Amino acid sequence: MHELEPLPVGIIIVATPLGNIADASPRLAHALAQADFIAAEDTRRTRNLAQALGVSIRGQVLSNFDHNEHGRVAQLIEHARHASVAVITDAGMPVVSDPGFPLVQAAHDAGIPVTCFPGPSAVPTAIALSGLAVGKFAFDGFAPRRSGPRRAWLESLKTEERAVCFFESPHRIADTLAEAADILGADRQAAVARELTKKFEEVKRGTLSELAAWASDGLKGEITCVIAGVDRTKVVDVSDLVDEVNARVAQGERLKTVCSDVAQIHGVSKKELYNAVLESR
Repeated sequence: MHELEPLPVGIIIVATPLGNIADASPRLAHALAQADFIAAEDTRRTRNLAQALGVSIRGQVLSNFDHNEHGRVAQLIEHARHASVAVITDAGMPVVSDPGFPLVQAAHDAGIPVTCFPGPSAVPTAIALSGLAVGKFAFDGFAPRRSGPRRAWLESLKTEERAVCFFESPHRIADTLAEAADILGADRQAAVARELTKKFEEVKRGTLSELAAWASDGLKGEITCVIAGVDRTKVVDVSDLVDEVNARVAQGERLKTVCSDVAQIHGVSKKELYNAVLESR
């Protein structure tokens, strides 16, 4: 095995396993054993990780999580001027929707070296497993918690040609998928990955309406979603569907029922189609 070099002075971003301890890199174990300071999202979990890897921590472990990381920056920057400071979160890559960004930003501004010991990350893992066309993709972090901002975010994805990856809570995933089906079209392809690399890993692929129905009974675990981008060859303008809706309404069907049915068939927003029909009258 290649002999590991002494840890550099400065900030070291260190990836940790998503769940399977076998994904831990030798450089992670080296950082846990040799770092002068460890900025940990959860100090107890970091110590448990070190124990699982058979590593003894010699440096000082400091908490560095969402609610205190801004207050920690000055202290950690001062340490990083003359010592190695490893930044470690509970799972995956620090900074990517995890603590670490304020410290990395401040280190760059202060001219302090920043390096990375790469490793597991839920984003590329879910992208690779999704079975969707992901030559280009965007990562949007966690979906907005409240329905209003979440629907506005989904509206912004209606013309997005890249696949979009995001994290979601198991308590909100069903609502998010249902709203996505309503706004982006029931037939838009997507994938839901949960408990990546763990014993109960599961990847479910299908249309947004299928996934919303599947998730309605509730899901557990860490969840990463991927929604396919718009296929420009299949984009339908709602204005082109107005005559079809009006013809069915003229035969006695209810407007809202027809709009919902036609929107699902053509993968458009039923709200936009409904408004287009009203404006045509």
